[in-house]
Amino acid sequence: MSGVCGCCSALKPRYKRLIDNIFPDDPQEGLVKNNMEKLTFYGITNTEKLDRIGQYLAQRLCRDVARLRHRKGYVFMSMEALDRLLVTCHAHSLNLFVESFLKMVQKLLETDDPDLKVLAVESFVKFANIEEITPNYHRRSMYDFFVSKFSSMCHSTDSNPDTRLRIRIAGLQGIQGVVRKTVSDDLQVNIWEHMNKIVPSLLYNMQQYSVEAEPETPKEEETNPAAAAENVLRDVTNKASFGNIQNILKPLLEHLDNHHLWVPNEFAVKSLRIIMFSVQAQYGHEVVKMLMTHLDVHNQSDPKVKAGIVDVVSNTVVIAAGGSIGPSVLDVFNSLLRHLRKSIEVQTTNSEDVDDEMKFQDTIINTIGEFANNLPDYQKIDIMMFIMSKVPTLDVVQTGVYTKHVQLQTNLLRTILKVATKYKTTYMNQAFQSPFLEPLLQMSLSDDQGTRLIVQHILHTLLDRHNNSQMFTFVRTVKDISELKLSIEKPSKQDTYFMRKTGNQFYSHICENIQMESNKVANFESLYCTMCLLCIELGEEDVQVELFRLVLTIQHSVNMGSLPMTHKCAIHAVIITFMDLVSQLIASPALGDYVQQIIEARQKDAPHFLPEFAFNRNNKTESYPETFVANDEWMFSSDTISDILSASGYNTLRLADDFHYNPTGRSLDQMDASGRTIADSTSLTLSLESLDSSPGQKRKSLVEEITFESLKKVLADESEHKKAQEKKQKEILETFQTAPFEEIVAKSEAQANDLQERFNKILDGLAMDKVLTTGQGVTEGTEDQTIGGLDITYPDLFVY
Repeated sequence: MSGVCGCCSALKPRYKRLIDNIFPDDPQEGLVKNNMEKLTFYGITNTEKLDRIGQYLAQRLCRDVARLRHRKGYVFMSMEALDRLLVTCHAHSLNLFVESFLKMVQKLLETDDPDLKVLAVESFVKFANIEEITPNYHRRSMYDFFVSKFSSMCHSTDSNPDTRLRIRIAGLQGIQGVVRKTVSDDLQVNIWEHMNKIVPSLLYNMQQYSVEAEPETPKEEETNPAAAAENVLRDVTNKASFGNIQNILKPLLEHLDNHHLWVPNEFAVKSLRIIMFSVQAQYGHEVVKMLMTHLDVHNQSDPKVKAGIVDVVSNTVVIAAGGSIGPSVLDVFNSLLRHLRKSIEVQTTNSEDVDDEMKFQDTIINTIGEFANNLPDYQKIDIMMFIMSKVPTLDVVQTGVYTKHVQLQTNLLRTILKVATKYKTTYMNQAFQSPFLEPLLQMSLSDDQGTRLIVQHILHTLLDRHNNSQMFTFVRTVKDISELKLSIEKPSKQDTYFMRKTGNQFYSHICENIQMESNKVANFESLYCTMCLLCIELGEEDVQVELFRLVLTIQHSVNMGSLPMTHKCAIHAVIITFMDLVSQLIASPALGDYVQQIIEARQKDAPHFLPEFAFNRNNKTESYPETFVANDEWMFSSDTISDILSASGYNTLRLADDFHYNPTGRSLDQMDASGRTIADSTSLTLSLESLDSSPGQKRKSLVEEITFESLKKVLADESEHKKAQEKKQKEILETFQTAPFEEIVAKSEAQANDLQERFNKILDGLAMDKVLTTGQGVTEGTEDQTIGGLDITYPDLFVY
């Protein structure tokens, strides 16, 4: 029958006649427009015929492909007809037509003709943009073929550069079409299982055709495979859910490993930044987690490779930090610190390897700083406390391998400094919490002068809220403090309380730190800056007096000590410079004149005690005096300073006492024989004697025999008391619910009057007690009539 129909077209079914009529005799003329419109109208009105139309077009296409040499034009026209029918006809029966269409696309992709491959991709992309009403779930094998074929096209090695470029771009477009068609429906095909083919294909083109800037127009993506590959990678990543991110990252990291793209790492940084900017914000931390896991895999790799991976982490955590909360932050920091410790423990004699390890350590520190920069302030404090907990203590350093521990100390403190530079201090009690401040100040007493210097820099960063520290980089006297343009604000109540609580810790460690023999010029300069910042940022009157006391104590200790001449000169220069600054800060002409008097005396007879000489880095040993002499006219007198401050209204009772320091941070003059501070002892005494101070109340003996019967009695009394309280509360509640309003008001007024009388008697008793303490007699009867404050019985209506 088919043979008869071939000879007599009138016997063919109508859909076949319509299809035959769209093809002209000369393929260069293109599809017959009128006949194509008839075929389209027929397909729309007779949707049940679409599957047969597709099958017949597929037959013609296969025949034309077989005779490709003479029928290539008809192949293009067949695909054009299919595209028009596919775009125009939307029906439930379109699935069967699609099957024929996809078989035709597959047939063209299997040919060796580049033009037909490109044609197949273009048709498939048009199909991918169509939303099907009823998806078909038996195309899995066909989509698997498309992924493999499009991926192979991305690696085309055609000898003709133009042809190779066209095929690669077509392959990228085909991958994008498959992703868009299947990513939202895993029942058709799980596209994430094919990422091991798709991702390397994208990266290969991004690497081969690097693009310096974002594509400005869609046409650039059509001519630049790198731009097209980046666009596809963004599209794939954006559609990835939490469970599918690893399907993208795993082949990406393997590609970077296999092609040795970590050193240099420009391409790795670029690829991961594309991932981070495209992935959904709530999943960004998962990317960082996988990078850290990959760093663990390279634990034994070359330090350059590890530094490259950490540098990539540094560029990605900046983007992910905003969405990283909770334990994920500490996990990242813990992993980085672990690698930092291992890097320090590496033992090698090769100078090049040592340099690589140091660069790796610097990269880790910078990465932690960049990550912390994008965290909220409360997390930055937690991070600094977390890192401080990892710093080995002085005891460990003394008993362990000294050099390695000092190096670890230094690097961890550098890490804290990096985080501190990203933190903006508001209140000191928040920045200097006890678990952080105490070990930090302990580090300021380290034997290594470099470690002590980093600690001072950390203090500068956290203390300096108004960017004043840069004015105190060098120790130098200033004639007019207004030239420094300092920003000064009055300390808040929180800061005042903070200094009253922890000020002695700062003073004690400064006093001991400044007298260490291993100090260099930079150490003295940093300690001077710390003292200035304490005075400017927290300098209320009590703090200023304590700083004067600290300076006088340091002066006395240096004069009596056995430090080298260079150190003594530097310390006296720090003292005179600090006193000159404070005299101008508190605007005390008398103190300023006194400081100038000492400066002039030193300029005349002891210039080595001035900063211009002591901090001149060109000095030599023979430049200093052979013997140390401290004349009274060159030194500050505590009596003179006390008189000046007293005249200005300062409380100088403590100024005459030397400031005794110890490593615990508590001054010895504030401790009693048992080791408690005077404040603690005083508060204890007050609490014990508070009953004696109450009028009419005698202090009960604290000594009472405890037996089983006494404990049983206490439990019974508590039970009875509880029942009585519940009964009383019930009566009060019933009174308010049932009694008239006038009765409640009258009862309340009566009890209020009774309460007022009791208060008056208490006040009278307090007045009599005051008279008794001043030496005036009081009759015994009057004293007995005094009612103690502890015997007050409040009205029922005032108790719940």
